[in-house]
Amino acid sequence: MAKSSSLNVRVVEGRALPAKDVSGSSDPYCIVKVDDEVVARTATVWRSLSPFWGEEYTIHLPLDFHHLAFYVLDEDTVGHDDIIGKISLSREAIAADPRGIDSWINLSRVDPDAEVQGEICLDVQMLEDARGRCLRCHVLQARDLAPRDITGTSDPFARVFWGSQSLETSTIKKTRFPHWDEVLELREMPGAPAPLRVELWDWDMVGKNDFLGMVEFPPQVLQQNAPSGWFRLLPFPRAEEDSGGTLGALRLKVRLLEDRILPSRYYQPLTELLMESVLGPAEEDAASPLAVLEELTLGDCRQDLATKLVKLFLGQGQAGPLLDYLTRREVTRTTDPNTLFRSNSLASKAMEQFMKLVGMPYLHEVLKPVINRVFEEKKYMELDPCKMDLGRTRRISFKGAPSEEHVRDASLGLLTGYLGPIVEAIVGSVGRCPLAMRLAFKQLHQCVEEHFPQAEHEDVKYLAISGFLFLRFFAPAILTPKLFDLRDQHADPQTSRSLLLLAKAVQSIGNLGQQLGQGKELWMAPLHPFLLQSISRVRHFLDQLVDVDEEEEAGGPARALVAPSVIVREGYLLKRKEEPASLATRFAFKKRYFWLSGETLSYSKSPEWQMRSSVPVSHIRAVERVDEGAFQLPHVMQVVTQDAAGALHTTYLQCKVRHGKDGAESIPSVPTPDRPPAPLGSLQNVNELNQWLSALRKASAPNPDKLAACHPGAFRSSRWTCCLQAERSAAGCSRTHSAVTLGDWSDPLDPDAEIQMVYRRLLLGRDQLRMKFQEDPNTDSSPEADAEKSSGATEGACPDALARPREAAARLLEVLADLDRAHEEFQQREQQKAALGPLGH
Repeated sequence: MAKSSSLNVRVVEGRALPAKDVSGSSDPYCIVKVDDEVVARTATVWRSLSPFWGEEYTIHLPLDFHHLAFYVLDEDTVGHDDIIGKISLSREAIAADPRGIDSWINLSRVDPDAEVQGEICLDVQMLEDARGRCLRCHVLQARDLAPRDITGTSDPFARVFWGSQSLETSTIKKTRFPHWDEVLELREMPGAPAPLRVELWDWDMVGKNDFLGMVEFPPQVLQQNAPSGWFRLLPFPRAEEDSGGTLGALRLKVRLLEDRILPSRYYQPLTELLMESVLGPAEEDAASPLAVLEELTLGDCRQDLATKLVKLFLGQGQAGPLLDYLTRREVTRTTDPNTLFRSNSLASKAMEQFMKLVGMPYLHEVLKPVINRVFEEKKYMELDPCKMDLGRTRRISFKGAPSEEHVRDASLGLLTGYLGPIVEAIVGSVGRCPLAMRLAFKQLHQCVEEHFPQAEHEDVKYLAISGFLFLRFFAPAILTPKLFDLRDQHADPQTSRSLLLLAKAVQSIGNLGQQLGQGKELWMAPLHPFLLQSISRVRHFLDQLVDVDEEEEAGGPARALVAPSVIVREGYLLKRKEEPASLATRFAFKKRYFWLSGETLSYSKSPEWQMRSSVPVSHIRAVERVDEGAFQLPHVMQVVTQDAAGALHTTYLQCKVRHGKDGAESIPSVPTPDRPPAPLGSLQNVNELNQWLSALRKASAPNPDKLAACHPGAFRSSRWTCCLQAERSAAGCSRTHSAVTLGDWSDPLDPDAEIQMVYRRLLLGRDQLRMKFQEDPNTDSSPEADAEKSSGATEGACPDALARPREAAARLLEVLADLDRAHEEFQQREQQKAALGPLGH
């Protein structure tokens, strides 16, 4: 039985942050870390003590992760970024409430002695001879220690305490992966049994040594089962320091999703029930799994459920029937066409997630060229007189202060200059729109037309489609391109305002001009002529979009969201030459353009270059970060591949995308008095590295023989820079992180995990289902009694019609009971295996 674990993290906003700049403000951003791995970095919010980020991440995790940490820093264009504070959440704290954490949490000070990481490998034995008892502690090695020195390494040594005695190992210079292989023996002294404590320290020639972490074993553990193996380093026990809100607070939403996934055969009955439910009459359905789920699921959970359902039905080739079923249920319940699909119903969320899952490449093809132009050109545009900055425009033009009319006319020209290509790209994209989306829109068009056939509702069938395509797909992507993978970073305030104006215009077009001239935004009036001209073209586009043969593709794509040949990530990276002989490190990295698909990682000198080199994705055995000290360069990763002969080869790649005026900066390490925080201003580089790591790990996830450990350094000057081993073939000194990935639209389908989540949701409604449909054994269960009991709500209903929901409910409850028993059986087996201990493995 497999297990899955993921974190849904939303960094919402901050408040009352301290001012770090001389201007009396700060430029805050957040770093998100899982254990020792940096997984995300938010945008910088300039000149704000109450920043709003609203950034959301899904992080797939190993099951043994320990804590999640948020660091808030103030970005400085000159010098080092200032650390404001941190929030650390243990796995236990996150898992305590199944609904997760949604609250304001005060920031705490960053204590260097508490910022420990890594593990130590020990083998402890209790021996007895004529002189008494002796503790033999074999200190073998440590890995992933915190970098305490300015060079990005440490000089670690171990200190072992037992009772009143202590011994030390030798100090190993300039490494975070020391190998000691030293045996320390301590004699038992009179008195009560004492615990064993092993501390790691970074030796400093000047000043006091820096603490790296500790492990401690109580006397009973030493007596019964002497410790042997790898142990996570912990900080010194101390009470959590409460800053009392003096460092400000963050509003966070964090939810841990962990589950046991049964073998596929156990889910088959529930899968069949779900598939059957979309084939029946949606309007009368009350007891099918989908009807129960729709009634039970509210709020934020509805989006998660919609995503799982759409993925599950996509994998079965039945996404079309699912969407048709859900939309028919909503259309039947809607009396006012102006409110159709305006709420966040299960039907609305399912269609929205379906578009993101199957339509993201289409969205990129349509919008990316214009979005890139807006970001690169950085034109000042404003139509609202209350927001116009005439002084800013004067500084840009150097022609004196223009009038409001001049600014409005110039902005109108710029806006239409961007909107024109956007509209052209959309209305000309019929042939590029995925067939599954077109079929779903055709079903929606027909359903709405049948329910609202009146002439005064002629536009409703168009609005139903444009409401999804324009208002829930194109417009949100224009407003926040980063959330749709159109850009790797958020826009600056000026570009954000331009994108907002463009998104409002696209929304107006999607509404077919019904709200033009209404509301508070009358300053948009100069754009109205352009918008009205576009509306007739959009109607024609929508007619073409639904003009598709239903037999061309039944139910949409099956088995995979992304074909293996589809490019899931591309862009420039710096590639290190295989064996640079005499070149300086920096010049050994050459700029190359990379493409990643499910089949290959290929590259060439430029996107237009015809000759490409490639590596089969099936050959990848590990994808990991590289320590900055390996090449004295930040943001480097390694791709370890295995050839047909079994030999391993490592390709080093540096993420160094286009920079702003501030230049490239690096990931901050743990701050200490000797080592101030390194700058982390380059949002592009940090997130580019995380996204490439995630994409490569997901693409290579099915590969066999993945490496459990590798070297986070490089083999240079006849030794590994990380662990200082002199053998090139030495075993890896750091654990790999293949399970740590970021969730996005290109995640592969996982039908077992998706149906397991649906099963968990249905369990929440089991009691309600029993009360509503199952017969009470103490009451009259005859058809006559049923009909009489239900006459108030179902007047005129025949006994057969009442029996059908009961039969469906009984089937569903039986399937849920079978899955319950299967989970209990597997859990009992796991407990029995755990009771056997190491011999049971």
